[in-house]
Amino acid sequence: MLVWKAAVELAVACYGATKAFPPSEIYGMSSQIRRSSTSIAANIAEGHGRKNTGSFIQVLRVAQGSLKELETHLILAGRVGLMPENAMNVLLRDADEIGRMLRSMVRSLQKRS
Repeated sequence: MLVWKAAVELAVACYGATKAFPPSEIYGMSSQIRRSSTSIAANIAEGHGRKNTGSFIQVLRVAQGSLKELETHLILAGRVGLMPENAMNVLLRDADEIGRMLRSMVRSLQKRS
């Protein structure tokens, strides 16, 4: 699935971006960004493994929630100076694309069921 691959790549990029955060953020913003970014791909995979379309849609919506959480953390990290604005914008652009893919997948599954 393209959306899962894109979500994995976003999580990898988020891990790379948070490596530059100060050690004081290891349990703060760094942890929040890493956790929410990995949650997106993990939820897509979990939903794909379900046999029920309704359950798949539900888990994709959880992934959308994790994506919005990640976007908020990225904006905050940029606003407080933990991340350069250009790095934040690249990650937000990728997140936006994944959001569009998730919405499209949910619509497609809803039509099918």
